Amino acid sequence: MESLHIMSGADPFLLKGGPRGVLLIHGFTGTPAEMRLLGESLHEKGFTVLAVRLPGHGTDVRDMETTTWRHWYGAAIDGRQLLAGLCDEINVVGLSMGGLLALKLAAEYPVNRVAALSTPIFLTARRIPLLPLYRTFRRFIPKKRRDYDIDPQYFVGYDSTPLACLASLLELIESVKADLPNVHCPSLLVQSRREHTVRPESATFIFERLGAITKELFWLEKSGHVITVDIERETVFAKVAGFLG
Repeated sequence: MESLHIMSGADPFLLKGGPRGVLLIHGFTGTPAEMRLLGESLHEKGFTVLAVRLPGHGTDVRDMETTTWRHWYGAAIDGRQLLAGLCDEINVVGLSMGGLLALKLAAEYPVNRVAALSTPIFLTARRIPLLPLYRTFRRFIPKKRRDYDIDPQYFVGYDSTPLACLASLLELIESVKADLPNVHCPSLLVQSRREHTVRPESATFIFERLGAITKELFWLEKSGHVITVDIERETVFAKVAGFLG
């Protein structure tokens, strides 16, 4: 049972606009807060924007421990269905793990366009191969949280990672690898060369395997992992809007 207390700023949000819809999916241990500025930027351009809060996120990290990637994907499907009731066109934009969920949605459901930002195939964490060993004596590991030059209300999330969920994230990556040839809608990948969470070659791996004829890989040079709040965020917003536009 998920706790009823939602962290300040972690609520899902709906910004009603025109008939073209955009589903925003946040990242692993993150919340809709990290998608808020992107959502407002798209809403100003006339889109209807829905940002979902994934199960176990934005409450208590112990809630997240009880969830798996199938719960997170279920929330993404529900968000798509809700948006389909409001809009004629459904586009999906995901950050990090949200990018994996966005690509899976595009492979399995009707989606007009998909944008995957900082999406992992290869993680930089050297301890990943030791995960089964770590899980025998630890449930959580602390996260290194960067300070971004931005109001903290746009960067709300957990300070630790449940190791059970990290194992589930690795399962999701394997599932999405198999889905990539089934993504046929126009696709945009955005990846920073400098980040320290996802190895940048993840974006090349995804790009080469996408089934889409129309696809683009756009590189950033200065940002960290959470590119929706980092120094090049306005470039990201403009790129995504242009792609959807």
